[in-house]
Amino acid sequence: MSEPLLKVSGVNRSFAAGDQQLTVLDNIDLEIHRGEMIAIIGASGSGKSTLMNILGCLDKPSQGHYFVNGADTSKMKDDELAALRREYFGFIFQRYHLLGDLSAVENAEVPALYARESKAERQQKAEKLLTRLGLDDRLDHKPSQLSGGQQQRVSVARALINGGDIILADEPTGALDSRSGEEMMELLQELHRDGHTIILVTHDPKVAEFADRIIEIKDGEILADTITNSDRNKDNIDPITGIEHTKTKPSLLDLSPLKEAFKMALIAMSNHKLRTFLTMLGIIIGIASVVSVVALGNGSQQSVLDNISSMGTNTIEIKPGTGRGDRRAGRVHSLTASDAEAIGNLPFVDSVTPTVSTNLNIRYSNETVSGQIEGVGTEYFRVRGYSLASGQYFDQGSVDRLEQVAVIDDNTAEELFPDANPLGEVIFLGRLPVRIIGVTEAMESSFGNSDSLNVWIPYTTVSGRIFRQNFVNDITVRIDEQVSSSAAEQGIIDLLTMRHGKVDFFTINTDTIRQNIEKTSATMTLLISAIAFISLVVGGIGVMNIMLVSVTERTREIGIRMAVGARQSDIMRQFLIEAILVCILGGTLGIGLALLIGEVFDRFSSDFTMLYSTDSIITALVCSSMIGVLFGFIPARNAAQLEPVDALSRD
Repeated sequence: MSEPLLKVSGVNRSFAAGDQQLTVLDNIDLEIHRGEMIAIIGASGSGKSTLMNILGCLDKPSQGHYFVNGADTSKMKDDELAALRREYFGFIFQRYHLLGDLSAVENAEVPALYARESKAERQQKAEKLLTRLGLDDRLDHKPSQLSGGQQQRVSVARALINGGDIILADEPTGALDSRSGEEMMELLQELHRDGHTIILVTHDPKVAEFADRIIEIKDGEILADTITNSDRNKDNIDPITGIEHTKTKPSLLDLSPLKEAFKMALIAMSNHKLRTFLTMLGIIIGIASVVSVVALGNGSQQSVLDNISSMGTNTIEIKPGTGRGDRRAGRVHSLTASDAEAIGNLPFVDSVTPTVSTNLNIRYSNETVSGQIEGVGTEYFRVRGYSLASGQYFDQGSVDRLEQVAVIDDNTAEELFPDANPLGEVIFLGRLPVRIIGVTEAMESSFGNSDSLNVWIPYTTVSGRIFRQNFVNDITVRIDEQVSSSAAEQGIIDLLTMRHGKVDFFTINTDTIRQNIEKTSATMTLLISAIAFISLVVGGIGVMNIMLVSVTERTREIGIRMAVGARQSDIMRQFLIEAILVCILGGTLGIGLALLIGEVFDRFSSDFTMLYSTDSIITALVCSSMIGVLFGFIPARNAAQLEPVDALSRD
């Protein structure tokens, strides 16, 4: 006698029932040969369905051994068992177990998908099978649009798509009317004649009469094994499809599993739009928060830096003496206007001005106030970032001729000329009369505006007409923003040291203000981004929660896919891609929301604009993808580790 196709030896199957073990199969021995049509009969609870699940590698025996083509299944890994279900077995379930989101063709081709057949090849096979089964006008219909008999025929096509050497039919007529039931049994007989091994599980003796061997089971034991017919046809050509069933080796570069997993993820998401959106919501809010906070931080930092730049804080001040608090500094008269001219020739210098300052009474008509009088060069207003409200600045000719002309600030104009135009008016600085030729705009900054009164005149006028001196109190240099402030400072020190022959001066680099603001701004942005990142984590937990719910809801789908040969990696890939897609779409929508926030912000705020960083946007998308991987892994793994028989038994 030939080697049995299937062999069950000493198989027991028991289940935990509270503190006890419920034995469903007790020491079963059974051999099934190629091409047989066998009916396993018995009352409900007799163990016949459990035996079928073990024969189809949907379940594992608690004890004993089960051999397929001489191979011991107890030594096989989960993916090897999946390969058996995919390549040798075809399942016809009583409840059809079709995937409701897929058409008839797509349902029929699922096992071929997991066999790594090309899209065109498996679709051709599925269409040919369904056409020969009388469903040529129902190829694109979903299960809900098919009758019970039509759904059962789709399940037959699915069972045959990979060859279906062994067809396992669980109560194949149980959910059908009498006519559809007769048609189904005629179809199974035809498959039997074509050489398929058919195993029927039924409680109906009339269905069992179609088989050529009947195995009766009761209380987990085989009572009888009766042979009624033994004709066989072992042709490897399937007359229903006209296709020879051969196993094709998948290409190493085959991307079809990823494409199909992507497609199934999109279908699952589109069928649960509200749930998908709510899952995305946490990611959307988190990504929008991170991108917006970074843009807000960048915008506010740039605004502050622009303000301090307009104040001339990227400057270096040069004063006489050895440092702050030097009591002899007042007697050091080595700084001169020629030093300022020499410094102005350095390539990194934007502008430079010598300064001679004093406090004097400012008098106009019968109004006298105290103010700051500064003798400056023509580039002073550039150095300090002032702009004109009206009039003009004095020029180099005014400096050379010691002209008695003045530019006043807005505070002085409001104080002395509240209702009049100050241009052309003469004021007295102490005893020196000067004519007003310009008024500056208010100096706006993030640090507030000064209340002091300021009058600026040529430094030569102060030195020659008020103090009678040939030196200046200090020199202020504005540095090109593209140049390192510390390097520029050292260059100025080297130049003056060479000119004076000694170090009788010190420098104050006001760029430290900029540096401190940048550090503070970066720290605040990091802090707020960390808080926003928490919302991303919360969103990720939401993804994991929803995916766990999704796994629970779709347990039967997972069981169906495993029954037709899906590997654990196939199941994990599908759910993992779904989680990643949710997070990527959520991240994209979050970036869009952040950009929309920026548009609204720009419309209602004139202080500064939000500056978006490409790095922050890319980082946000990467983070959302990583969240999908991290928080989708556990649900995907849980789905992949389900036992097929347990998954199929849940609704």
